[in-house]
Amino acid sequence: MKWSWKIGKLAGVDLYVHATFLLIIGWVGLSAWMQARTGEAVLSSIGFTLALFLCVILHEYGHALTARRYGIKTRDITLLPIGGLARLERMPDKPIQEFWVAVAGPAVNVVLAVLLAIVLVGLGGWVSLGSISTASGGFLERLLAVNVFLVAFNLIPAFPMDGGRVLRALLATRLEYTRATSLAASLGQGIALLFGLIGLFSNPFLVFIALFVWIGAAQEASMVQMRSALGGIPVSRAMLTRFERLSPADPVSRAVQLILSGSQRDFPVEEGGAVVGILTRNAVLAALANDRSQDPVSQLMSRDFEVAEANDMLEKASAQLQACGCHTMPVQRDGQLVGLLTMDNLGEFLMIRQALHRARGRPEAPSVA
Repeated sequence: MKWSWKIGKLAGVDLYVHATFLLIIGWVGLSAWMQARTGEAVLSSIGFTLALFLCVILHEYGHALTARRYGIKTRDITLLPIGGLARLERMPDKPIQEFWVAVAGPAVNVVLAVLLAIVLVGLGGWVSLGSISTASGGFLERLLAVNVFLVAFNLIPAFPMDGGRVLRALLATRLEYTRATSLAASLGQGIALLFGLIGLFSNPFLVFIALFVWIGAAQEASMVQMRSALGGIPVSRAMLTRFERLSPADPVSRAVQLILSGSQRDFPVEEGGAVVGILTRNAVLAALANDRSQDPVSQLMSRDFEVAEANDMLEKASAQLQACGCHTMPVQRDGQLVGLLTMDNLGEFLMIRQALHRARGRPEAPSVA
């Protein structure tokens, strides 16, 4: 994710923090200063916020380690102002697996809350949770309250929260997966509308949560519908077969000519019959801005790229494109470059299939309002 910095690696999973996370630290520190006017209160509040996000990290590792049991790797975990995001390479194939992966995060917070309660009872330091605020109240009591809140918030049955995935998994045991997603997303958007209405008359932060839930539900439904539409179709049916290629010794100006003379934006770079890199349009534009039009392509091409096989399923290849954040992916057959799969022609392929389905009178996949 852009604007993220890697801060470590744990259990084989890279841990990142997003730049906007600093806004939370600044806001917490300012709130503590406005309330107590002491440096001690500021440090205490910031320390508590860091402890809170440690709980969030453990929550995300609950998802990641449970997914690993089912052979699913986690690309990375990123800390955001709204919480954490664990990027799994793919979703579990079976509903029961998705159920356990989704439940694992809140389960970690339940365990933390129970442990904190045991410690507090043992120390005799229990206080009313109603007296707790951001800058006041016992440290452990506040941390216990936060974990209880994380459990309750994440189990709201709406995407992208864990509760939405739990609901979808339960529905998918009885319904077709796309239909289960549509129902869960519709419920999530209904909850978003309710949050928005309540937020307009009480807490504006609920309006932000409502927007977050609404967008998350729509994206999840759209993604699953696309996966369903691409299921069982090989990459060879959607790939570009007419395209330009470059060699490592070609100057960047050659790529400029090809961009201007056609619609291709990224170019595979071949050497000895093998693809050794991808030259992107952004790299070309950056080279021109720095007066490097005569530099060889080898100095600007990306050597870290995804490759698809012609016999791979489009569903898998589409997931690869989305995960790597790239626009173009070379397609090979028996080690030879035979095509390119791009986000543009993938979208066009879907539009053509939908038009053909309508022309033949077939029902379209269920949609979410």
